[in-house]
Amino acid sequence: MRMGVLGTMVWDRIHARDVRSDPIEEWGGIAYALAGIAAAADPTWTVVPLIKVGSDLEEEAFRFLRSLPGADLDHGLAVVSEPNNRVELHYHDRARRTECLTGGVPAWRWGELEPRLRGLDALYVNFISGFELDLETAARLRMAYAGPIYADLHSLLLGVGPDGLRQPRHLAAWREWLRCFDIVQLNEDELGWLAGAWGDPWRLVAEAVGDELRLLLVTLGARGAAYVASPGFRPQPLSWRESGLTSGRTLGTAGTARSGRVAVEDEVEEGDPTGCGDVWGATLFAALLRGQRLESAMITANRAASRNVRYHGATGLHDFLIGRIAR
Repeated sequence: MRMGVLGTMVWDRIHARDVRSDPIEEWGGIAYALAGIAAAADPTWTVVPLIKVGSDLEEEAFRFLRSLPGADLDHGLAVVSEPNNRVELHYHDRARRTECLTGGVPAWRWGELEPRLRGLDALYVNFISGFELDLETAARLRMAYAGPIYADLHSLLLGVGPDGLRQPRHLAAWREWLRCFDIVQLNEDELGWLAGAWGDPWRLVAEAVGDELRLLLVTLGARGAAYVASPGFRPQPLSWRESGLTSGRTLGTAGTARSGRVAVEDEVEEGDPTGCGDVWGATLFAALLRGQRLESAMITANRAASRNVRYHGATGLHDFLIGRIAR
């Protein structure tokens, strides 16, 4: 299987809650998801990063990407003249942080993206910057690509202030965005921002899932994660539609949506929570593609995210997630 991973590599500078600690500088952004997939994927899979890299960090980015097993770096990468994304992270508690963005690679245009999708059986999209795709490109992706599409909306729900500070923003066309993907992941705060004036965010979730959006996942930090699955959801995403590029879609499925929550098995340790949501989603999608049922895949994802807390940065993270190295 060939799995595409679309997102943005970010050079993180992380300030912990303990002001006495020195900041940590490391690769972040889509690098966490790539590490999660590398740890969770079948060894026979090929992972194709669909990433634009700023020329100022080209050498460092390729060094990281070459460290990932099974990565095909010949078909999805583009080096651009713009400076690579860099983020300053300040943690206030385990879950709350502020982000300040500098630099920024441009969004993918459909003409650039379309040829890179050929031969991909599944696609994982993570809105690390929030500007990876515009709605028009996402809608064309939905119509043209027939493999399953997983999307972590994350920074799609964040704007950028004049000083680079990331702030929640209203996603006016949220219905159209949700229709572009088969599986959508949000955290609890992001769900609240998305729901806006609805009042009850879980009512929005229940009404959002259907024939196009088959599964909506909400990560809950130390409380695990919740889901709402449409009647058309089946455990193996590769069975939903024919693989490859086609405009064909499936017909509607009658029935009732189902929901549930999967708790974290053990108490979550103190550590570095950066990238936990990215590792969680990447692990879950890989587990579903390997044939795990939903609740089992969520347990696997919870374990990976809990382990990620004990590691700093994404370099070597895939080895740590599978227990090859200790820290």
